[in-house]
Formats: sequence, structure tokens, C-alpha cells
Amino acid sequence: MVIREPHADSGMEDFGYKESLDRSIGKFASFAAGVSYISILTGTFQLFYFGFGTAGPAYLWSWPLVFVGQMAVALCFMELAAKYPVAGSVYNWSKKLASRLVGWMSGWLMLTASIVTISAVALAYQLNLPRVWSGFQIIGDGTGEYDYAANAVLLGTVLIAFTTLVNALGVKLMSRINSAGVFIELIAAVLIVVLLAANIERGPDIFFSTNGYGQGESMGFLGAFLIASLASGYVMYGFDTASSLGEETVEPRRTAPKAIARAILASFVIGGGILVFAVMAAPDLEDPALGESTGGLQYIVEQVMGGPLGTVFLICIVIAVTVCTLAVHTAAIRLTFAMARDNALPFGERLATVNPKTQTPIVPAVTIGVIAVIILVVNIANVQIFTVLTSIAIIMIYLAYLMVTGPLLKKRLQGQWPPKDLKEGGYFTMGRWGLPVNIVAVVWGVGMALNLAWPRAAVYGEPWYNTWGAFVYIGVILGSGLLWYFLKGRNHIGTLKSHAAETVAEAKTDG
Repeated sequence: MVIREPHADSGMEDFGYKESLDRSIGKFASFAAGVSYISILTGTFQLFYFGFGTAGPAYLWSWPLVFVGQMAVALCFMELAAKYPVAGSVYNWSKKLASRLVGWMSGWLMLTASIVTISAVALAYQLNLPRVWSGFQIIGDGTGEYDYAANAVLLGTVLIAFTTLVNALGVKLMSRINSAGVFIELIAAVLIVVLLAANIERGPDIFFSTNGYGQGESMGFLGAFLIASLASGYVMYGFDTASSLGEETVEPRRTAPKAIARAILASFVIGGGILVFAVMAAPDLEDPALGESTGGLQYIVEQVMGGPLGTVFLICIVIAVTVCTLAVHTAAIRLTFAMARDNALPFGERLATVNPKTQTPIVPAVTIGVIAVIILVVNIANVQIFTVLTSIAIIMIYLAYLMVTGPLLKKRLQGQWPPKDLKEGGYFTMGRWGLPVNIVAVVWGVGMALNLAWPRAAVYGEPWYNTWGAFVYIGVILGSGLLWYFLKGRNHIGTLKSHAAETVAEAKTDG
């Protein structure tokens, strides 16, 4: 392996790591990584039916609500990215701000959640490809008991095989495909907003009424709204990807914070435009298909635009799903690599090995791909269990974020953050706004995690272990991880010699 000095102004010197990845990602590619993980078209089109079906048009107020909360988190991450733009950002940040144990827990939760997310996003192929061409319904005709689910697994497996191959071949290829996909996604999203706006059927007053939703709920419309808000909460995360690719980004301490901000702002504005104008343009808001997974936002686009134009936009959604899966897979690989080079995962040396030709960690790419496909297979006969797993994956990511914003708030209150070199070097810092924004980020994280985890049969289904799935399954995942950590992991965690910056000095001395 080629031994190189840490890149100037990379933040890696704070962790004692040497450079081993290919630093070739530019400003747009960094921005594209964050946008593709959030994925405007994937998230809005995959989850609109759930939000609308639960609380009707007024569920859209959850979009700006979630944005404000997540923007507070993003601003905290931007400061951290300006100081520490390293692979596996959430893991390394919480390790630096709190302790090795807290860092490990955040990394473990984020990693397991990311792998489940890959499977969940890959399933979106089934929502779109058979609409583009019926031939994509390869297994059966869609009417059999398991036709839909089995075909979803088949299409998802093909997609995961593709993202595994691309990630194994190198970050340059990944960033080119991702950037091209995001470029197409952004153009398509803006055009969808414009065309929906040109075909509106009703005014914005529709958003200022409960429209009869929430009747019979114990908390009325508020209860329905809190459930429906999950549709927005499931979309607006993953902006930390820009920082997780920091070790492969040019001028990361300046590039990564800007990429995080631009990713979440672009997603909020364009995604919000799609949702608002879709409701205003829908031919019939009483149509039950709007609240069904087989209908939803795709159904509105097909109705409003119809014909070849509607098909073109569905193809653009397929492209968005592809680059979203690619971005999530990429982020999961970087997190695996980051934890493995600290020997914080089983088979750490193997997982942290960087291929000298592609300058990418190939073993994590393949391992994650295989696990994601195995999780997909669960979907065939256990749809409800998969829904539970997908939901708790989002909760685990929110918890991992809390393990960053919480310790960061403690550092602020102790007067240990932000570091002086941020302002002195002209890097991003919130200045006097840091404390109130950080408080909002923590309060938001706690509130949203509780809302996501709240035992609801409407979300998690029956029996009790699914209804309480957020606590049961997260307990099992975290418990099994901690068992390994305390029995074996904590005894040998530490930067692997092959990745320690000290080897640079040793190599020079030997020479």
C-alpha cells in the first residue's frame, strides 16, 4: 500500500490516521453525495402515500417542521465537518466529542441502520419499474400472493449488485455516476414542480383544514399528524454523507460544510414544491389510490402528465432510486472502513484493507451488499417485519445523530467548542448562534426519536413485538453489539498499525 502524508488541512491529523483513500471528489460531487442520499424523488415518491393516507393534505406541514429540526442538526454537523471531515463522520465525531464507547454505539447503530436502508431504498424499484414497462414484473403477473414482494426482491438484488460493483471499482466511477444521476434528478424534480404547478386544480386553502382526517384518533388530528410526519422524517436525513466522504474530497474542511447546507436546502425547496403542487394538481383528492403504496405520488404524476411524459418522469425516479442506493451503500462502506481501521468491528484488518489499484475498501462493499440482499429476502413472506425494520433503521440514525449533537452541546456548555481555528482559519462556524441551534438540535432529536419509536399498531402492526418493535429490535441490535464490544471488542480497539500516521515517520526513518 502506498504510504502518504496526511493531506494538508484535512483534519486527519487529529485522529492519527494516514491517508489511504483516493482524494478526487470535487465540490459538485460532494454536494451530489448528500443530495442523492436524501434523494428528493426517492423519498417523496416512496412515502407520500403514507403521509397523505394518514393525515391528508395538511400532513405537508410536517415538511417544514422536519426541515427546521434537521437544519439545526445539519448546522452542528457543518461545524464538525469544518474541523473533522473524516470517513465515518458520525462515528468519529461522537468518539472525539464523548468517548470510545459512545462513538462505537453511534457507529454500530448507524452501520446497521444504513445496511437496512440500502434494502429499503432498493425496494422502490418495484414501485416504479413495472409502471415504466410491464415486462419488469418478471415474477408472475402481480396478482399472486407473493408476486409483488418476490419481484421487488429480484429487482432490488440487481440494483444492489450494481452498487456493489460500482463501489468496488473506485470512488471516481462512483462520483461520476452519482453526479450524473443527481444532475438528472434535480432537473427532473424542477420540471415536475413546474408542470404540476401549471396544472393545479385547487388553491392552497386545502392545507389549512383537517379535511376530516384524525376523527376517531385518541389525539384527534394531532395524533394523525404525528404519525404522518414520519413520512417527512424518513426523507430528510443522510446529509452527513458529504463529510463521510471527506477523506476523498479536495479541500474538505471548506467543501464538506457547504455541501451539507446545499444538500438539505435543495431537498427542502424542491421536495416541498413537488408535494405542495402535487396535492393542488391531483384530479381527485378523494381517490383512495392516493393513500395506497400502489398509487401515491406516482399515480398523481401519471394522471396529470400521462402518456410518454409521465413515463419519462418515472424513468427519472428510477435513476434517483439508483443513485440513492449507491450513495447509501457508499456511506455505509466508509463507516465500515472507519470503524474497521480502529479495529472496532470483527475482522477489522480485512474490512479496513484498501485495494491498491482502485484505492477503495472492496471487502466492505461486497460484505454490505450481501447482507443487504439477505435482508431483502425477508420481505418476500414477512412484509410487516420488513416495515418494522425499515422504520427502526430511521430511528437508529436519529439516535446516532443524537450521540453527536448531545456531546457537542456538553462541549459548548463547558466552553470547549467551537475550536478557535475555525474562525481564525475562515472555516464555517455558527458563532454566538451555536448554543441555541445546538439546543434545538438535541430537543428535536429526542422528540423525533420518541415520535418515531412510539408503539403504534398503525405503523408497526401486530403482534406486540412488532408494535413495540422500535424498543424490541433496537434493544436486540444494540444489545448484541454491546455484548461483542464488552466481551471482545474493547480489549483490542485502537488504530490498526497499517492505518496509523506514525507509519509515515517510520517509513522515512527506515529509508
